[in-house]
Formats: sequence, C-alpha cells, structure tokens
Amino acid sequence: MANHRISCPLVLALLSVFFYSSVVLSAAPVTYNVVSLGAKANGKTDSTKAFVTAWTRACASANPATIYVPVGRFYLRGVIFNGPCRNNAIRVRIDGTLVAPSDYRVLGNGANWILFKHVNGVTVSGGILDAKGTSLWACKSSGKSTCPSGATTLQFSNSNNIVVSGLTSLNSQMFHIAVNGCQNVKMQGVKIIASGNSPNTDGIHVQSSSGVTILNTKIQTGDDCISIGPGTTNLWIENVACGPGHGISIGSLGKDLKEDGVQNVTVKTVTFTGTQNGARIKSWGRPSNGFARNILFQHIVMVNVQNPVLIDQNYCPDNKDCPGQVSGVKISDVTYQDIHGTSATEVAVKFDCSSKNPCSRIRLENVKLTYKNQVAEASCVHAAGTSSGLVQPSGCL
Repeated sequence: MANHRISCPLVLALLSVFFYSSVVLSAAPVTYNVVSLGAKANGKTDSTKAFVTAWTRACASANPATIYVPVGRFYLRGVIFNGPCRNNAIRVRIDGTLVAPSDYRVLGNGANWILFKHVNGVTVSGGILDAKGTSLWACKSSGKSTCPSGATTLQFSNSNNIVVSGLTSLNSQMFHIAVNGCQNVKMQGVKIIASGNSPNTDGIHVQSSSGVTILNTKIQTGDDCISIGPGTTNLWIENVACGPGHGISIGSLGKDLKEDGVQNVTVKTVTFTGTQNGARIKSWGRPSNGFARNILFQHIVMVNVQNPVLIDQNYCPDNKDCPGQVSGVKISDVTYQDIHGTSATEVAVKFDCSSKNPCSRIRLENVKLTYKNQVAEASCVHAAGTSSGLVQPSGCL
C-alpha cells in the first residue's frame, strides 16, 4: 500500500482556499423580486403583503440584499418597513411605479404611506411614487372641515446611512419626503412634482437630523420645496431647482417653548422660479429657546420671486390665531452671498426680526435684485449686520 503524504504547506493552502470560498459565498448578495412573492403589476391588486415579505427576508438576511420592483404599477396601502435589521446593506431598486389608493380616506388619517423606521444602510433607487393626492387637495380647497390631514409619501424615521437616488414623487397627499431623527442621509437626482396650489405638499422636510445632503434635485410643489425643522444640523443643499413652491425655508421655528435649534446649514447653487419665497427663515411670535445660526445661502438665482430674501419672525399663515407675542428664537450668523435675479414685489430683501432678540451678524455679499428692471427695495426691522461688494438693494443693515 502506497504511503501518501501531503505536505503542511499544501494543507494550509487548501484550507485557505476553502475558507476564502466560504467567505465569498457567504457575502453573495441576494435579490427578492416582489413579483415572485405575489405582487401584481396591474396597479389594482393589493401588493402590500408581497412587499412586506420581501422586506422581512431582506431584513433577516446575513448578506447584502436587493428588493427588486420590476416595470409595472404596484398598488400599495400604507406600509411600514421596520428595523433594526440583521442586514445593514438593503437596496430597494424600483423600475416600476408604486401607486397609492385613489380614495384619499384610506391613507388620509395615517401619518405615512411608506415609512422606513429604525433602519441602517438602506438605499432606495429609481422608480415613481404616485400618491394620488389630487382628490384630497380638492377636499381641502373646498373648505370642508371633514378632510383628513393627509399622509407623507415617504418617510425615514430614526434611521442612519440612508441613500435616495433617482426617485420621482408625484402628487403627495402631504409632505413628499420626510427625514426625522436620522443621521447621514443622502438624496440625489430626486424629482418632486405636484401642483402649485396643492396644500401642505412640502417637497423634502428635514428635522431632528444631522448630516443630510440634498443634491441635483428638482422640486415643483405647492408648499416649501425644502423645509428645515427644529433640531436640524449639518445640512447641505446644492444644485436644486425650486418652483412652483414656497421656497427653501428654515422653520417655522418657535412653535414650542423648548425647542432644538437649527445650525450649520448650506444652501448653494439654487434657482427659484416663480416661487412665493426664496431663501426664508421663519419663526412664530411667541417665547422659545430656539435658534438658527451659521446659515449660508450662496450662488442663488431668483426668477420673479415674491420674497427673494426673507427673515420673518412674526410668521402666522393667513393671519389666523396669531400668538401676537415676541419671538424668542435667536437668529445669527446668516450669510447671503452671490444672490442675483428678479423680485415680483418691490421689497426684495426683508428682515422682520424679533424686538427681544434682534437678528445679528447678518451678511450680504454681492447681492443684486431688481424689480421691474429697477433696483428693488430693502426693509430691516431689528436686524444688524454688514454688506460687502455690490449690494442692491442697499442701505438696509
């Protein structure tokens, strides 16, 4: 009988190949196609269960996972994608359209249509979210008191390391996209479309979140293109087209007596077209410990904007139930740099600040805004700061 000997180096080499293969195989990504799990691409059959099943499997997977939504229209009722997950690399790839119920009452009293909650490392790419909000807008416009407030189309709550890319949101009942209590969120190539008279349809709302970036995005809606709520820090907005809409707004702040502040916000390379406001900061006229500071608006083009540059510390929409007090919100270190274009009203720069907490360290650098081919006007109340370079309208600070 032959004496076969295997050398130690060879054994080690074979073992290393085995373990390497095991690691590679264990990391192999998995895909869950919602159609394979029972979803129907006819826009009528309720596919919610198939989406939840796909999420449950992806969430429990030890490997990176993709939830794939192929071309077609998929009807979804309100759905919550809950974490925390075993998996921190889940991609929801949408080639089709997700369709909300046409009867607004199905979702109208719920806060959200699609909600991701307590997740980490989720990417949502491509696709269209059709929230069918027009009938709810009509109800609200009619003045009926029985209309529900409506659902946010897509919300991320208490989540980290989120990416949203190439997504289109149509006709949201209320906010299109909301980011609440999150860290490290990136949105890019997003399109948001709703009528200019659609109520409360903020494009992207950010609050109680840090490290949010919004890039290369186009927003047409009936409320703020981007609204920035209390507790927002380190927010970067760049290359955004806004209009129709109410502009990019920090606030409203000061709704509550005790409130987290807003700081370190950059808004750059933005075009506002036919909007109600451009770069706006707003707070209620009531006591509050809130603040907004270290804000930069840079490289902004205004095209026929009603209030291009606005700080409003007596905010009260429709002048109904106004608190009629003095705003406690402290606004400081706000820079407007390279702001050009046209105002639809005579007063293009308006700082209406708090008499108790005047705006401080406001900086205007290279600002040129015109009204009917003439230099526009500026109005300052309780505001202090500096101007440098060419600033028109001038003589305000």
